[in-house]
Amino acid sequence: MKFAFFGSSLVSAYWNGAATYYRGIIRAMNERGHTITFYEPDAYDRQKNRDMADPEWARIVVYHPSEADVFRVLHDAMDADVIIKTSGVGVFDELLETEVAKLKDAGKFVIFWDVDAPATLDRVHTNDGDYFKELIPKYDLVLTYGGGDPVINAYTDLGAKKCYPIYNALDPSTHHPVEKDSRFDVDLVFLGNRLPDREKRVEDFFLKVAADMPDQKFILGGNGWHDKPMTENINYIGHVFTKDHNALNCSPKAVLNISRDSMAKYGFSPATRVFEAAGAGACIITDYWEGIEFFFEPGREILVARSGEEVKALLSALDPEKALHIGQAALEKVLEKHTYTHRAAELDIILQSELVDNRAVL
Repeated sequence: MKFAFFGSSLVSAYWNGAATYYRGIIRAMNERGHTITFYEPDAYDRQKNRDMADPEWARIVVYHPSEADVFRVLHDAMDADVIIKTSGVGVFDELLETEVAKLKDAGKFVIFWDVDAPATLDRVHTNDGDYFKELIPKYDLVLTYGGGDPVINAYTDLGAKKCYPIYNALDPSTHHPVEKDSRFDVDLVFLGNRLPDREKRVEDFFLKVAADMPDQKFILGGNGWHDKPMTENINYIGHVFTKDHNALNCSPKAVLNISRDSMAKYGFSPATRVFEAAGAGACIITDYWEGIEFFFEPGREILVARSGEEVKALLSALDPEKALHIGQAALEKVLEKHTYTHRAAELDIILQSELVDNRAVL
C-alpha cells in the first residue's frame, strides 16, 4: 500500500524526539512492502540540523511552512491509499488535522497517529473548545505510541472509532552495542530536551542526585539546559546527534530515563530512548511508571526508582559487572519482543482488519 505521513521530521532529530520512532516504524513498514512518503515542514532549523540523508526506504517531501504549500502537499498526498496526520508537526497542525480528516470523504483511509497522546488528551480535556475534539470521530483510526488502556479508553470516550497503541521499539540496524567512548565514560547519563512537564523530575532524579554524589561523574545531554544551575560533576553537552547515541548509551555505567509527568500519569508509555539504550546494552535506571513490567523485568532487565533517593541508592550499589548483566538482559528482551519489525507486523494486522471492515481493497 501507499502511505502518506504528515509529521514533524524524519531526517532530523533536532528538537524532535519522535524522529527515532518515525524512522523505525517507517523503515520496517517499507521492508514489509509498503511505499511511504513523509511530508515535513522546513521549520525549527531542523533541515539545517539533519542527521541523516533522504533514506532509500521513504520519499521525503520538505515543504515551506505556509498555507499555500500545505495545500500543495495535501494534493500531492492524494495518490496514497492511507493518509496519516501525526501529532506535533509544529506548524499548521490544526489545518492539517482538519484537511486530512476531510480526505475520508474522498475515499481515503485516514489515521491520526498521536506520538504524544497524554499531552493531546490533557489539552482536549481541559479545553472544551479545543478544535481537535470534534475531529476525533472523523478519523478512521487513532494510533498512539503509548498509553495502554487509559489512553485507549480516553480516546474511545472522545468518539474515536478505534484506538490502538503502536509502542516505541528498537531498530537494531541503527541502535546497537559499540565500543565504549572515553567522552562518555561517566557514572550516569541523562539525555532529554528541557520540557516544562519533565523539568521538576529532572531536578529530583538527576540534578539533585549529582549534587549529593560529588565523587561520581554525570553527563546531561539535550537542548535547553544551558542556563540551568548544575554542579561541577555534571558535564552538559547539549544536543547529541543520533550518530553518537550508541556510544553515549554504551559508555557510562548507567543511563537514566526520566518520564514526562503526562507520560507517567497515563503509564504504558516507554520513551524511545529506553529502547535505544536497551538496544545498545545499557544498564537503564528509570523512574517508575505503570506498565514497566509489560516491557522489561524490573531488577533483572531494568532498574526502577521512585525518587531521587532511590536513584542514589541504585547507583551507589551498582558495580560494572552487575550493570553489564542488566544491560545484556535488556538487549536480549528488546531483540526478542520489541523491535520495529514486531511493531510493523502488529500494524499490518490492525490495518488489514480495519480496511476490511471499511470494505477497502488492499
